[in-house]
Amino acid sequence: MKITIASDSFKGSASSLEVAKAMERGIHRVDPTVICDKFPVADGGEGLIATLQQEGDEEVTITVHGPLFEKRQASYLRRGKLAIIEMATASGLPLVPISQRNPMDTTSLGTGELILDALQKGCDDLIVGIGGSATNDCGIGMATALGALFYDKEGTIVIPTGKNISSIASIDTSRMHPALANAKIRVACDVDNPLCGPNGASAIYGPQKGATPEMVAILDSAMDTFSKIMEKQELADYPGAGAAGGLGFALMTFANAQLESGIALVLSVIGMEESLKSATLCFTGEGKIDGQSKCGKVPVGIAKLAKKYNVPVIAFAGDIGNGTESLYELGINAIVSTTNAAMPLEKAMARSLELTEDAAFRTFHLIRTCMELRC
Repeated sequence: MKITIASDSFKGSASSLEVAKAMERGIHRVDPTVICDKFPVADGGEGLIATLQQEGDEEVTITVHGPLFEKRQASYLRRGKLAIIEMATASGLPLVPISQRNPMDTTSLGTGELILDALQKGCDDLIVGIGGSATNDCGIGMATALGALFYDKEGTIVIPTGKNISSIASIDTSRMHPALANAKIRVACDVDNPLCGPNGASAIYGPQKGATPEMVAILDSAMDTFSKIMEKQELADYPGAGAAGGLGFALMTFANAQLESGIALVLSVIGMEESLKSATLCFTGEGKIDGQSKCGKVPVGIAKLAKKYNVPVIAFAGDIGNGTESLYELGINAIVSTTNAAMPLEKAMARSLELTEDAAFRTFHLIRTCMELRC
C-alpha cells in the first residue's frame, strides 16, 4: 500500500514536511510496510521556497526594506532564468511586532526589490508567492521598487503605504524596469478575493493585520479610487486581486502578471500528480480547516487533484471551524481533529507534531480495521 502525504504547514508550530513526517510515523505504528510518499507543499505563502527548492538552486540574499521600511535581509531562489520569490520573506506579517501591526503604515516595497533584483540578474521567468503579507498598500510599494512613481495633487512623490493610497492623484510608469516587458510572472495566490468591497482585501484580511473598522473603510475606499485612476476596474474584480492587500491587483496592473491557484501551481511543479496515480490514500492537512479552505487552500487543492484518480483524501487539522460540510463535495472524504482533549491553543501548538502523529495512528488503525472487516 502507498499513501501520498502532503500537508500545509501548521503555522506557528510545524513546517509542511514536519507534519508529513509526523503522519508517516503514525501510519508506521500501525503498519511499517506502508510506503509513504511525502511532499512538502505551500499555497503561495510561507514555505513556498522550501517547497520548491531543488538541489543546485542558488539562494540569493539581498538587503531590502521590510514592512515598516526597516532594512533587513531577504532571499529568493534562482534556477537559471527562473526566480522563485516568497513575499513573506520581505513583507510578511510575522516580521511586524504585534504591537506595531497597522496596515496603514506597512509597505510591499521589499517584495518589489526582490523582483527587481531577479530581473536585473537576468531572470525572465518568475514565480511569486504572495501569501502571509503584512501589507494593505494595493501593491504601490512593489510598483515603486520597479520604477513606478506616484504623485499627490501637489506633485509630491507619495510614500508607498496603505494610508497614502488616498493621496495618489497621478501615476508615472514610464520609468519602470524594461525587463518587465518580456518577463513571465506567475503569481501563486491562495485566495480569490476581489480588490474591494465586503469580500475584498481590506474587509477580509485587514483586521488580522491590525486594521480597525475605521481603517478598513478608509483603505477600501482608497483602493477603489486607485483602481479607477488606473482605469483597471475590471482587474480589481478579478479573483485574487485582493490577495496580499491588493498586491495581486498591482502585479497584474504593473507587471502583466498572471494569477494562478497557489496550490495548483505548486503541485504542478513538484510532481505530486504522478504519486497519486498509484496511491491508495492521501493524507493532507492544515492548522485550521473551515469553509474558507475551499478558496484555494492546500487541502482542497490536493483533494481536487486526488479526485482525478479516485484517491480518498483524509484531512487533519488542529481546529475544525464552521462550513466544512462544503469541502466534502470538493474531494475531501473525512476531516480529523488532531487534538485529543480540551487544551489551551498554546499547548496544542506546542504538541502539534505529537498530536498529529497520534491522530494519524488512530485514523489509519480505523482504516485498516475497516479494510480487514470488508475482506
